[in-house]
Amino acid sequence: MRRREFISLLGGATAAWPLAVRAQKAKETAVPVIGFLNGQSAARYVKYVDTFRQALAAAGFAEGRNVTIEYRWADGNYDRLPALATELVRLPAAVILATGTTAAALAAKGATTTIPIVFTTAGDPVKEGLVHSLSRPGGNVTGVSFQNNQTGSKRLELLREIVPNAMLVGYLVNPANPNTPSEIADVTNAARVLERQIQVVNASSEREIDDAFATFAQQKVGAIIVGSDGFFVAHSKKLAALAARYTLPAIYVLPEQATAGGLMSYGASQTRIAKPVFTPPVF
Repeated sequence: MRRREFISLLGGATAAWPLAVRAQKAKETAVPVIGFLNGQSAARYVKYVDTFRQALAAAGFAEGRNVTIEYRWADGNYDRLPALATELVRLPAAVILATGTTAAALAAKGATTTIPIVFTTAGDPVKEGLVHSLSRPGGNVTGVSFQNNQTGSKRLELLREIVPNAMLVGYLVNPANPNTPSEIADVTNAARVLERQIQVVNASSEREIDDAFATFAQQKVGAIIVGSDGFFVAHSKKLAALAARYTLPAIYVLPEQATAGGLMSYGASQTRIAKPVFTPPVF
């Protein structure tokens, strides 16, 4: 397939396809298979899947007619992603779309060196080990970076403007996300410059989200930054409800999180970016 056109369905800052991947051909089949690997659950990613299907339709592909999509969901348990990626490789999928977390992209990359992989990530794909460089990624992996991991410091600045008296700011992160250490470092450095203190609290399950907000209230934080992770996107309404219950101003990454009830957000919209603007891919 012409994969450069395929990844245009995702939009954003892309890494170009290397010659080796353009030369790789999917196993001949009546209906090509797209493997869809995601760290969250199908029920919580409905609108993002709908956007993907609409983009495929605009490119001339209809699920069940001239393309098959095999979905694999980790339901928030990122440890399951390597096994799910292996399942897609064994089908075999003609291409794997790894979304929802960088962990999905890393799992897909670890499962195959030949099947093309298209990823979405909030961080730097070079630092994450997904590609060698943005201009020459190498191997069989390419994709989109929303650069949301690099904007944590900006979210802290915005919170300072909205809640100037919040000297202690809570930072909710998912420790299972490979991007978390760099996110924490970015926000911590910004807090030092802005003369703020950061209270980092981990959460990778619904119960831990509840516990995290109880901790924030106990520590008397003045505001909250919600980290960049698909798990938090999937639980946007719950986060907004807890922030309201504890009367804690919170800033999120995606506009979709703000429209779900959150106070404010700063980051790229995944659904708005995913607009088909190129000609249909060819298998």
